[in-house]
Amino acid sequence: MKRPTGRWRIVEMEMWDQEAIDLVAPGFIEFAKNGTGRFGFVAVDGWMDCRWTERDGRPFVDFTWDGNDEGDQISGRGWAALAENGMLTGRLFIHMGDESGFRATPFTENDNQDER
Repeated sequence: MKRPTGRWRIVEMEMWDQEAIDLVAPGFIEFAKNGTGRFGFVAVDGWMDCRWTERDGRPFVDFTWDGNDEGDQISGRGWAALAENGMLTGRLFIHMGDESGFRATPFTENDNQDER
């Protein structure tokens, strides 16, 4: 199973529009080969502990995460799956807070890859 490592551009979320997603920097989710990852959107940054498997023959990841929202410590969980069309779809949960579905595409040279 080939894991979708690398940086993915968050192009849609249920709870926030694109302007909000990109408030601080372009929204992203990133998976490393070592089973960790990062994400950022609005003013939220998170560091993930990922567990990979397959569902319906496609790569699927469950993760827990710790992070911050405007300097306040937060945590949560989430999941993501690679769709047949190459898009990453998933759901992110903030412990005792919001949750939102998301869709992401691989970053391209045209995407602004400013670091958070």
